[in-house]
Amino acid sequence: MEEQLKSGFVTIIGRPNVGKSTLMNRLIGQKIAITSNKPQTTRKRIQTVYTEPGRGQIVFVDTPGIHRAKNKLGEYMVNVAEHTLGEVDLILWLVEPDTFIGAGEQHIAERLKKVKTPVILIINKMDTVPKDRALECMDAYRKIYEFAEIIPTSALRGKNMDEIVNSIFNYLPYGPQFYDEDTVTDEPQRAICAEIVREKALHALSDEVPHGIAVMIERMSERKDGMFDIDASIVCERDSHKGIIIGKQGSMLKKIGTNARCEMEKSLGARVNLKLWVKVRKDWRDSELMLKNFGYRE
Repeated sequence: MEEQLKSGFVTIIGRPNVGKSTLMNRLIGQKIAITSNKPQTTRKRIQTVYTEPGRGQIVFVDTPGIHRAKNKLGEYMVNVAEHTLGEVDLILWLVEPDTFIGAGEQHIAERLKKVKTPVILIINKMDTVPKDRALECMDAYRKIYEFAEIIPTSALRGKNMDEIVNSIFNYLPYGPQFYDEDTVTDEPQRAICAEIVREKALHALSDEVPHGIAVMIERMSERKDGMFDIDASIVCERDSHKGIIIGKQGSMLKKIGTNARCEMEKSLGARVNLKLWVKVRKDWRDSELMLKNFGYRE
């Protein structure tokens, strides 16, 4: 008798900066989504794949944080996140261990009441609070929504990952796998490399610049010896930002480039020759044409 496998789609939602990408990277055991301590790091829907032989396959959809939009890029990000809710088999809602439920969380709860998808509440960053706070937090959230389950965790420390995976499989339908067993993400290499440059820029730059940057891979080619040549442009909104990104005698751009190249070499499993440029495109976050050019398509 052929073994019955389960497979389905799971989205991870939550306010910006609660640790969604860290959790997804931890669950699949590999870094795909970029992470930083700055809000709105994830801008697109990123799919990653967890396959367990003999059991099935989970396709994780990491979405941008749900927040109140301030420009067209913000609207795009919120649309992507909210559109996903009705299309998946299960929703993981990630929150911080806080008993005060603010407007952002209330807004997400209202959105969830409009879909029929089961929701597991994941209380992240449990390593930062005493145990009794966890119980109080669970009680507070139970009052605003009827969850299928509630699981406390620390994505950073890798706590309760098996419990999360087991719970997910409980809610997935039986059916064939969507991807072969070796697939970890459906993101093209160019997109992953662009996101790596953006992550390294987010880590290196001061708070006022990162929201206004995008990264375009202008050229990516592989040599006969397997080395990659990659030309990328960091696009910002102001001339003053361009100066900050380049830094004194090019020091900041060099730092971003060195860190990005190391990460790309890990990701591609090959040596990389990376060249970076900085371009100014005023108010690109409010230009539909430029948003499309940078890959933010519906």
